[in-house]
Amino acid sequence: MENKPTPTIEDYLGIIYTLGRDNQEIYGARLAELMNVSAPTVTVTLQRMVRDGWINMNPSKKISLTSKGVNAARAVIRRHMLTEWMLAKILKIPWSEVHEEAHRMEHTISGEVEESLSKTLQAPESCPHGNPMPGSEAESASWIPLSTCALDEEVIIKRIHEFLEDDLETLQYLEANNIMPGTIAFIKDKKKKKITIRVSTTGKLVNLYYDTASNIFVALKNGFSGEK
Repeated sequence: MENKPTPTIEDYLGIIYTLGRDNQEIYGARLAELMNVSAPTVTVTLQRMVRDGWINMNPSKKISLTSKGVNAARAVIRRHMLTEWMLAKILKIPWSEVHEEAHRMEHTISGEVEESLSKTLQAPESCPHGNPMPGSEAESASWIPLSTCALDEEVIIKRIHEFLEDDLETLQYLEANNIMPGTIAFIKDKKKKKITIRVSTTGKLVNLYYDTASNIFVALKNGFSGEK
């Protein structure tokens, strides 16, 4: 019987898949940073993942998923996103909190429960934060970071990147200001460290640090993009 990844390995697989999807080069140091663990711990885990056939590592230590690793990563990400939707839609957990709660539950969801959730939730193509379900990434490829938009640009918030989901305080700020998928906003000001947007539903001006704005992806209503 094929070995099943442990919860720790599933966490690594999910992050490696996300980095690869975003066309980022993947090295142990980057994983240590994102997972907030020591470099030696990452090294030991990666060696075990190579041994068990989840990843490949070239002579320069660049990491990629094997086909087995891709399948396992997609499975855990799908379970995570479906669990987020269950928490948000059925249990009415706040949008800003479902990621953290789903992370605790995703490793225990059976295939039967997963399929039942998908059917009940009508097979969502993204998570509540707008990140694409594995296999549904095509549309999101055209979305751009909010931080790159020009002044006076009208945008539709589409996606809060997975790596921002780990910052509960920031998610709570975004939720409180209705900066969520589907919201229309206007770029009102851009300074060295901050960008100011006006949220259409409230008319409120909201300040965002560039690090945050670079992880909020948008579609442009006028079809153009980029700095002026």
